[in-house]
Amino acid sequence: MERCSECPEDQWSNERRDACIPRPLEFLSYEDTMGLSLVIINLFFCSVTVVVLGIFIKYKNTSIVKANNQNMSYILLLSLLFSFLCSLLFIGRPTRMSCLLRQVTFEIIFSLAVSSILAKTVTVVLAFRAMQPGRTMRQWLGRHLSTLLLITGTIVEVVICVFWLCFSPPFPDYNTEIEVGKIILQCNEGSAIAFYLSIGYIGFLSVFSFIVAFLARKLPDTFNEAQYITFSMLVFCSVWISFIPAYLSTKGKYTVAVEIFSITSSSAGLLGCIFIPKCYIILMRPELNIKCNIIFKQQ
Repeated sequence: MERCSECPEDQWSNERRDACIPRPLEFLSYEDTMGLSLVIINLFFCSVTVVVLGIFIKYKNTSIVKANNQNMSYILLLSLLFSFLCSLLFIGRPTRMSCLLRQVTFEIIFSLAVSSILAKTVTVVLAFRAMQPGRTMRQWLGRHLSTLLLITGTIVEVVICVFWLCFSPPFPDYNTEIEVGKIILQCNEGSAIAFYLSIGYIGFLSVFSFIVAFLARKLPDTFNEAQYITFSMLVFCSVWISFIPAYLSTKGKYTVAVEIFSITSSSAGLLGCIFIPKCYIILMRPELNIKCNIIFKQQ
């Protein structure tokens, strides 16, 4: 033609090139097969977490529950429950509010979970490595230090997220360059530096927790869950190391699906490695719990 008319950004030329038609809008929705599958998986793990929490509350007076910082175990279970639920924020049509909440919520919850694991591990290490600790020192280590580690580890992530939201917050973005003929509705992270800094901080906490748990893995088995924590943090770090190249190499709704899968699989790894062995002893091998209780009282 002597004169061509360019279609608007939200439209695309038809096959005959004589009219503009609306571009299809794509995002990970609840009606999508992949989105629905992720919802079902996360709701299943939410149910498992609630059952485990119920078991721990019912058998709270047994030594296997009390031996490794009971309050931190409750906090960790609740943070895992919320981590499965926060995955649902990533599914559905991106809005300004959902874009603001999804990354910040996930990162604060994960920093709380990893900080509670670090607090549990450091408390066990100091309690057994200290030179002939008295009862007062054990109580101080068990209460004050674990609480300080939990608050400090979480506060740092909160500060990063507050600066992120204040200076360059995430926002919904219509991307017409990823796929020809489609509009990808996605959440633009705003500041890429803040996004990777917040993820990197969680990675730092995870690696530190892994190192401390690895060093404590040979402490007495009656009180020690460091072996389970070591394996769980190994799974956790492996998932998030593989997340970065997968996140950068996918496009559109598959990028969101990769992040949801990483959140779900890492949370499930923590739940399975740390709590399922304890539930097995409580429900299937109660005689081991009784033996633990006798040793716990003697010491």
